[in-house]
Amino acid sequence: MRIGLGYDLHRLTEGRPLMIGCVLVPHTKGEEAHSDGDVLTHALIDALLGAAGEGDIGTHFPPGDPAWKNASGEKLLKLTAGVIARKGYACRQVDSVVILQEPKLQPYISVMRNRLAELLDLSREDVTVKAKTKEGCGEVGSGNAVEAYALVLLEKK
Repeated sequence: MRIGLGYDLHRLTEGRPLMIGCVLVPHTKGEEAHSDGDVLTHALIDALLGAAGEGDIGTHFPPGDPAWKNASGEKLLKLTAGVIARKGYACRQVDSVVILQEPKLQPYISVMRNRLAELLDLSREDVTVKAKTKEGCGEVGSGNAVEAYALVLLEKK
């Protein structure tokens, strides 16, 4: 068994979609990023790669590379799942938290869990997504950024 921890942070900006956990969350702001900026999926990718000893998201999908311009978190997660499988690992569990002042994520949590479980070939019960705020503190608390943490458990096949 291998454990991986991932983290990601993006500024929020007008005129971009807010993608979290491969789900479009209606809001006036979205992540500022080279790709779609899906902060939860990016944290999950880092956790998966780290657990498999395969570096991080920037190593596999460099932010300056035009090939990844506006790439979806879903596409990057599918590619990462392939890396993990080729290393002989299977993801067994995901635990994650998204920190965002607004909008409230509770209406979207179930959809995020289902989508991530589907992409990783897990049961819904093996994927947890929690939402928190920063109680008005810092850049995230003032509504200018979003961050996420993900923890994964891999098992050698």
